[in-house]
Amino acid sequence: MYDYDVKVRGTPDPPIFLWGSRGIALNLSWPLLLAVRNDVAGDPIEVHTETADGKSNLVGTLLAGEYYTIPLVGLRGVFATCKADSNVSCSILVPQIGPSV
Repeated sequence: MYDYDVKVRGTPDPPIFLWGSRGIALNLSWPLLLAVRNDVAGDPIEVHTETADGKSNLVGTLLAGEYYTIPLVGLRGVFATCKADSNVSCSILVPQIGPSV
């Protein structure tokens, strides 16, 4: 597991990526998960995914203190926007594949 924080401010172009980048030309083929948590004192954030062909999809809105886990396979990035600013905590997780021992 890898943990980090991202400051999200407004709706810049290019957007603020929580994971990945517009500069990445390939979609991820390994099954990773991104756990995202909006700060308890933060503004609502909109979370979007993006693929290498430039298509983005709105995952949804996280209010203060809410969290969600996004599967990263098939994506080149995940970004967030908000009206003012918020701190977003992120964790990259590797799911267990196969039976537990």
